[in-house]
Amino acid sequence: MDRQDVHLETCSLTQNPLRKIWTPCKNGLPEAPIFQRRVCMTNCPTLIVTVGLPARGKTYISKKLTRYLNWIGVPTKEFNVGQYRRDFLKIYKSFEFFRPDNEEGLKIRRQCALSALSDVHQYLTGGGGQVAVFDATNTTRERRATIVRFAEQNGFKVFFVESVCEDPEVIAANIVQVKLGSPDYINCNTEEAVEDFMKRIECYKTSYQPLDEVLDRDLSYIKVMDVGLRFLVNRVLDHIQSRIVYYLMNIHITPRSIYLCRHGESDLNIQGRIGGDSGLSDRGRDFGQGLRKFIEEQQIKELKVWTSQMKRTIQTAEVLGVPYEQWKALNEIDAGVCEEMMYEEIQDSFPLEFAMRDQDKYRYRYPKGESYEDLVQRLEPVIMELERQENVLVVCHQAVMRCLLAYFLDKGAEELPYLKCPLHTVLKLTPVAYGCKVESVCLQVEAVNTHRTRPEYRVGDTSSAFVTGWMNLSSYL
Repeated sequence: MDRQDVHLETCSLTQNPLRKIWTPCKNGLPEAPIFQRRVCMTNCPTLIVTVGLPARGKTYISKKLTRYLNWIGVPTKEFNVGQYRRDFLKIYKSFEFFRPDNEEGLKIRRQCALSALSDVHQYLTGGGGQVAVFDATNTTRERRATIVRFAEQNGFKVFFVESVCEDPEVIAANIVQVKLGSPDYINCNTEEAVEDFMKRIECYKTSYQPLDEVLDRDLSYIKVMDVGLRFLVNRVLDHIQSRIVYYLMNIHITPRSIYLCRHGESDLNIQGRIGGDSGLSDRGRDFGQGLRKFIEEQQIKELKVWTSQMKRTIQTAEVLGVPYEQWKALNEIDAGVCEEMMYEEIQDSFPLEFAMRDQDKYRYRYPKGESYEDLVQRLEPVIMELERQENVLVVCHQAVMRCLLAYFLDKGAEELPYLKCPLHTVLKLTPVAYGCKVESVCLQVEAVNTHRTRPEYRVGDTSSAFVTGWMNLSSYL
């Protein structure tokens, strides 16, 4: 390679100042900034298709998968065919609608499924989506073959997720916890609703054709049996499918609570400085005592305690007087060259960096440091282990707690960096049905406020650091 070739190759790259990474140019000009483009993690969109009788946890799985994939940065949307049916019918009368000999019911259900698939097509081809979750019973091979043909015609990969459960207690619990709250039974008493739903299940059983190891050997799928006691996996084709399998093999429905809190107030917190590895202040140690009392009062069965490897979380956990596990992945976001600086100092010393972070806090990467997006990727093993465990207390840091909380509460990239996680407050997260119940407990130990609200800039405010910084940033792009 001669000097001219080297020059041309060097000129074909431009640095994106927001993420501090190099990106290709076209015709000597930089491409659109990465924060304006979505990065595809697979070579074509994926359609996840649920299979199984009613009350087997298909919607639970669909919502969990959608939340997880969105959290790790894969644009995903759920399409629940039952909701399409409710929107179409408005008023549900009885299980008779689902009888296999009800021609009108079959016609409406088919129309609803096709309408949902049409929306799937729009989302994956023109709506910026990478994964669509088609949540329906899909109990016949004919229906599944229709979906496969649809996917092949549009260049989508298909991955089936079948939920099989014969435990009457699990089925009954699912009906009571989830189905009775459905709009279908809003005016029914509990006994009538349960009886009707059980008859609805019987309507599906007559035509149910489970995925078969021989007949469906060419399909990509996972069978989840008895709420995760056993699994059967077939033909996993790519990275996304393997992550789906790994995730589904780690979730469970055992009742539990996850407790999240930050370390006690630190010396650097008092000084208004970010990052660093300082110890606790006097009030921070008082919080540790309050946390110990709170945990003892909760009388939590087999509680596990996790901390980061930073001094302030370890000192907080030490006060609890119980064993704890240190996770490097739980360390606070790395602020790079801005470590131990005050925000005012960052604004004075690095005005462009300060402005860019305000412009896109989730994707902004500190020079020689990390972004929230980096932090989410670092925390994925923690989330996976939290899904495997039962009762856990996580003593962590503000940015880390925001990322964990965003996963459980299904918050997107815009909200995540601004979630309020005050010092000396414990959040108790209890998974329920399709979501998560949150209880906030302030332990009444005074602490500084480290939350920085989302900045608001008025149009025409040319004196703001944001406008000045953004004008400079535009010259880079």
